[in-house]
Amino acid sequence: MGCCGCEEDSTRQWKPIEQRSCTDILWLLILILFCIGMVVICGFAIASGAAQRLVYGYDTYGNICGQKNVKVEGEKWSGLDQTNNKYVFFLDPCDLDVTAFKIRSKALCVAKCPATDLNTLSDIYNFAKENGTKLCDYSLDVEKYKTPNQNLCPKLPVKASKPIPFFHRCIPAGSRCFEKFIKALTNFISDNSVLQRVITGVMTSKEIIVGLCFLSLALSMLLMVVIRYISRVLVWILAILTILCSIGGTAVLWWLYVAQKNAVKEKSAEDQDVGEDNVKALLVYAIVATVVTVILLLLMLIMRKRVALTIALFNVAGKVFVEMPLLVFQPLWTFIALALFWVYWVAVLLLLGTAGYPERKDDGNVEFRMSGPLQYTWIYHLVGLIWISEFILACQQMTVAGAVVTYYFTRDKRNIPGIPILSSICRLIRYHLGTVAKGSFIITLVKIPRLILMYVHNQLKGKENAVAKCMLKACICCLWCLEKCLMYLNRNAYVATAINSTNFCTSAKDALLILVENALRVASINTVGDFVLFLGKVLIVLITGFIGILLLNHQRDYTVWVLPLIIVCLFAFFVSHCFLSTYEMVVDVLFLCFAVDSKNNDGSPGREYYMDKSLMEFMDNSRKAMRSVDARGAEMKPMASGAENA
Repeated sequence: MGCCGCEEDSTRQWKPIEQRSCTDILWLLILILFCIGMVVICGFAIASGAAQRLVYGYDTYGNICGQKNVKVEGEKWSGLDQTNNKYVFFLDPCDLDVTAFKIRSKALCVAKCPATDLNTLSDIYNFAKENGTKLCDYSLDVEKYKTPNQNLCPKLPVKASKPIPFFHRCIPAGSRCFEKFIKALTNFISDNSVLQRVITGVMTSKEIIVGLCFLSLALSMLLMVVIRYISRVLVWILAILTILCSIGGTAVLWWLYVAQKNAVKEKSAEDQDVGEDNVKALLVYAIVATVVTVILLLLMLIMRKRVALTIALFNVAGKVFVEMPLLVFQPLWTFIALALFWVYWVAVLLLLGTAGYPERKDDGNVEFRMSGPLQYTWIYHLVGLIWISEFILACQQMTVAGAVVTYYFTRDKRNIPGIPILSSICRLIRYHLGTVAKGSFIITLVKIPRLILMYVHNQLKGKENAVAKCMLKACICCLWCLEKCLMYLNRNAYVATAINSTNFCTSAKDALLILVENALRVASINTVGDFVLFLGKVLIVLITGFIGILLLNHQRDYTVWVLPLIIVCLFAFFVSHCFLSTYEMVVDVLFLCFAVDSKNNDGSPGREYYMDKSLMEFMDNSRKAMRSVDARGAEMKPMASGAENA
């Protein structure tokens, strides 16, 4: 055994084996222990009363609403019985700390939220008499409510409020607090007029945004069908449509820019602000679209000669999805698993925010804080977010790899054994969870320093000198490149594990040797395949964005519609990426299997190819092309020697 678990004998038959063994058991145990640690953190937060404080809330003096409380040392009004007072009421709910996302107002536990507006102190007094709910500080007797007490009674007028679902906080139903929050936020970014117009644009265009999002979903599903049935012409269709959409979209943006610029000159002074914002945005969009179009044209020109194998490989990938239709739904299960984990993670994070022990601050308020090593549990929790998320994504990659390997190395493609996707999931759970855990942890080790550097860069923005700024950006860029390389190597390592049932280090080494031996061929195939799928994503974004421009352009006179367009385009890319990422993984697995098959077999008896007929045709055509090149070279040598003798 090597230092990292690699086996000394790296000779492989590269054929799926039935008698498998568990791989990287130690890393599976480490992952289990890490998950137990996350559960312990969650249990501590709940046991310390964080769940009750999060759901029911607590007042300024440390009393949890809706239950009996323990006395806090040094605080007179703590330890009260608040069993009947189940709601948190803020004396001034609009006293917001925008930067810290906190309400600075004094909080009290009350039995009932005011259902109607209370405009005077007499109204507050009558509300207390009729409902038995005291809205002023505990230290103030009800009979003194009519006397002005600015710090002890709520700020007038008190708007009608109702508790938030699942969280017992009284939130005013009026718009005063919302408007004040927006104002504070706009003051924070020093441009309230622009932000208000942007928000207006999003709210006004919400129906169009939803419709365009569903359009992108339909286009993604349609593209999957197109990939299956016309894979031989798909590359050319995508290339031509992408070029046409790029050129057309760029031309439309420049036309809209000129039209909008001319329209602004004819508007009144008060209506020119919105128009000028759109003119600037359209100019930026037009320039970016022009640059992207030029780059796409250059890439298409460079890669036009490497299409033949891509067409054959896409044809095989289409057959894979026909034989294993459950592959289409794999991103859905992964998304559900990620969503459930993220909900759990956010819930525990909120619990940690209210966990700990009561601590009296200088301003007299009581807050719950953790002390000692416990205050750093959020770091452990953050590492868990990255590692477990990468683990879930790696499980999808291993599942897809196992299913595609089963298909590829079955000689009679009409008799695929069982349900490959379910068999692959079973093999993953039974044998290879440790390998997935180790691979995802390596990605986590690279991702965490990059995120830390990005955080430091953002915190020091405007303060660091030029040299430090360049060094930080260089480090971030290097770590990003390393992360992408490791992710690609991990995917191929999972393929090797799915075939040979070897541990992560051995699989990564074997896969790397195969990739290095076939560097030019595999790199070109992988580049073209990923590029074609990228064109598919770009095409969906372009079509969605083009239709969005036509629909949202009607609102240019009274709202800023560029942000809704950005939201729609981002969502379109996200949806298309979710669908095509599985296809991309299938193509990557087929690339490695093709390289292994062409290395270990030559088509002779006993060493027949496993590959599909379309790939065999490509191999035959490649060999004929190579023979013709060699023949031409042999003819040129005698001619060259004759010329020298002459």
